[in-house]
Amino acid sequence: MKLKRKVEIAVISDVHLGTYGCHAKQLLTYLNSINPKKLILNGDIIDIWQFNKRYFPKSHLKVIKKIMTMAAEGVQVIYITGNHDDMLRKFSNTTIGNISIVDKIVLELDGKKAWFFHGDVFDASIQNARWLAKLGGYGYDFLIIINRLINWLLVKLGKEKYSLSKKIKNSVKGALKYISDFEHIAMDLAIENDYDYVICGHIHQPKMQQKETKKGKTTYLNSGDWVENFTALEYQFKRWKIYNYNHDKLIPFFADSDVKEMEVTDLIAAITIFNTKQKKSN
Repeated sequence: MKLKRKVEIAVISDVHLGTYGCHAKQLLTYLNSINPKKLILNGDIIDIWQFNKRYFPKSHLKVIKKIMTMAAEGVQVIYITGNHDDMLRKFSNTTIGNISIVDKIVLELDGKKAWFFHGDVFDASIQNARWLAKLGGYGYDFLIIINRLINWLLVKLGKEKYSLSKKIKNSVKGALKYISDFEHIAMDLAIENDYDYVICGHIHQPKMQQKETKKGKTTYLNSGDWVENFTALEYQFKRWKIYNYNHDKLIPFFADSDVKEMEVTDLIAAITIFNTKQKKSN
């Protein structure tokens, strides 16, 4: 029997299920390695903006099934809506068994207040020109596809993989300024509202940073993504850490071997089992 790490809270965001950039198998490996009390899905888990029924691999379905199974086994799953899955906002404040859908949430952790939200509320392009933001999403997805081809060639040549999008982000001053502004706005708002932690996603930049002003102090955390960084946040023993799949690989844990054999009927079966368990518990 595989041992799993116990964590009080695990936070993942920006998975983008249904896109070519999503690394569902790596995420499955991670989810199979932990036993959290709470699993917080901090936005953009399913990419409804770019959803294409012709592309939704079995490994992506397996992630959904895994989350449903975790909920059925007693894990509290909190789904915080993001911009790429904003259609779910019509179901905000809905709870079914151990699964709840919210736009934001505040939790008390060992006497400290933690403020969770995705972060797209800071993005003017999404608020004022949604079509432009969608276009940017398609461009990013196309860049990821090109990057995969380049990395395939690099691996064949025995060279290290290369991230085009990271290179572009790090070389464009506007992108760096946007990320910095995002982080400081989040921290300033958290300080104004007396939140000890502010936890976001959205910008695909895993980070932990403290800020202190005359008004107070807070800790900013970003869970990163499962497109490029393969990162999550974990809370245990009164402290936070950034989990990095590439650096913190857990060798005993692998994505389920039956991913290849999974069909849509398996997902339906998982949902049925979940609903049956909830009815019994009620």
